[in-house]
Amino acid sequence: MAKPWYRQLYIQVLAAIVIGIVLGWRWPDLATAMEPIGTTFITAMKMLIGPIVFLTIIGGIAGVADLKKVGLTGIKALTYFQIGTIVALLTGLVAINIFRLGDGVHADPSTLDTSGDAGQYIEQGAHQHWWEFLTNIVPESFFGPFVEGDILQVIFLAVIFGIALKSVGKVGEPVIAGVGRLTEVVFKVLSFVMKAAPLGAFGAMSYAIGKFGLSTLTSLGSLILLFYVTSALFVVVVLGGVLAAYVRLNIFQLVRYFKEEFFLILGTSTAEPALPGLMRKLQFMGVERSTVGLVVPTGYSFNLDGAAIYLSLSTLYIAQATDTPLSVTQQLGLLAVMLLTSKGAAGVAGGGFIALTATLSTAGHVPAAGIMLIFGIDKFMSECRALVNFFGNAVATLFVARWENGLDVGRARRVLAGKGGEPPTAAEPSTAAEPSTAAEPEPEPEAVPAPPARTAGATP
Repeated sequence: MAKPWYRQLYIQVLAAIVIGIVLGWRWPDLATAMEPIGTTFITAMKMLIGPIVFLTIIGGIAGVADLKKVGLTGIKALTYFQIGTIVALLTGLVAINIFRLGDGVHADPSTLDTSGDAGQYIEQGAHQHWWEFLTNIVPESFFGPFVEGDILQVIFLAVIFGIALKSVGKVGEPVIAGVGRLTEVVFKVLSFVMKAAPLGAFGAMSYAIGKFGLSTLTSLGSLILLFYVTSALFVVVVLGGVLAAYVRLNIFQLVRYFKEEFFLILGTSTAEPALPGLMRKLQFMGVERSTVGLVVPTGYSFNLDGAAIYLSLSTLYIAQATDTPLSVTQQLGLLAVMLLTSKGAAGVAGGGFIALTATLSTAGHVPAAGIMLIFGIDKFMSECRALVNFFGNAVATLFVARWENGLDVGRARRVLAGKGGEPPTAAEPSTAAEPSTAAEPEPEPEAVPAPPARTAGATP
C-alpha cells in the first residue's frame, strides 16, 4: 500500500525547500541562523558515506566470480567517465563561446577583493596541482580516509581489501558474510538519519537565501540561466541520448524515478546524501550488485559532469570578463587541465571553487582573482552541479551494466514505468529488492523460463 502523499520524503523535502526560501527572503537574519541545521545534517550524512562506499565496494568485488571481471568493469567505467567528462567540458566551452556573457564587464583583477572564504579557496586552489588527485589516492593510514572523508582513498582501500578477501578463498568467507551484515546495519543507521532530510534541506536553503539574498540571483542571472539551460540540455540530449540509444531507457522516466534524491540534492546542494538511494534504486531496477558497488562510488569521484560544465563555462566567463584573450589552442589546453582538476571537485567543501582556482593557477592565462566575479552566485550553481553529477553517475552505471551484460533491461523498463513495485528510498532500505531478485528477469506467461545467466542482459 502506497504511503499518503504527505508522508512521501520528496514532498516533505520540497515543502522544506519552499519554506526555507520564504524565510530567507522575508527574514534573512533569522534564516542565516538556520545554517547549523543544514550543516549538521550534511555532516551526519558524510559520516556514513565512507563506511557505505567501503562496504559496498567490498561486497561488489566479493560478488564477482572472476576477479578479471572486476578489472574489466573498472576499465570500462573509467573509459566512460573520461569520455563523458570531455563531452561535458566541451558543452560548457561551446555555450559560453556562443553567448559570451563576460564581454563588456571589463573587470580589473587587481581591484577584486579576495578576502574571506573566497580567499581561502583561492589560496587552497593555488597550491593544488593537477596531478595531486593521483598521488593522494594512497592514504597515510587505514583510518585516515574515513576521518577526513576522502572518498578516493576509501575507494582505494576498499578495492585492495576486497581483492585480498576474494584471493584468500574460504578464509575470507566469514569476513565477507560479516561485511554483508554490517552493510545492512549501516543502511539502517542511514534510514534514521534520512528522517531528518527535510530539516537539513530547510536549514541549507534558508541559509543560502538569507546569506546571499535573492538579489544575487538577479545580478548575474544570465550566467546562472546559461549554466542551468546548458546543464539541462546536457542531461536531456547527451545523457538521454546515451541512455536511449544504448541502454534503451527513457531519461525522463529515470528523473521521475529518482525524484526523492532530486529534491534532496536540490535542498542540500550536494549529491552525497543521495548516494545510498542511488545504489539501492539501481539494484532494484535490475543492475547487478557488483556493478553498482564498483561504478557508483568511483563515479562520485571520477565522473563529475556537472562540475566539468561549471569549470569550462566559468573559466571562459572569467576570461571574457577580465578581457583575457584565449585562442582556440589555449582553450583546448585549458580543457586538458580541467580534465584532471575536475576530479578534485568531489567531497570537499568549496570543491568546485577550489578546482576552478587550480585550473586557472595551473594554466596561467586567466587571473585566479577573477573567481570573485562569480563567488556570490556559486552557491546557487552548486545545486545544478550536484544534480548533473548525480544523473551522470546513474546513466554511467546503467551504461556499464549493459556493456557488462549485467542489466535486466526488461525489469528496468517495468520499474521506470511504475509497474515493478514500489521503489525503495534511502530512508527505507528494507523495501529494496534483494540483488538476486532484482537481477532475475521475469519469464513471459507462455514461455519456458530460460536460465538467468542467458537472459540477464537480454532485451525483450
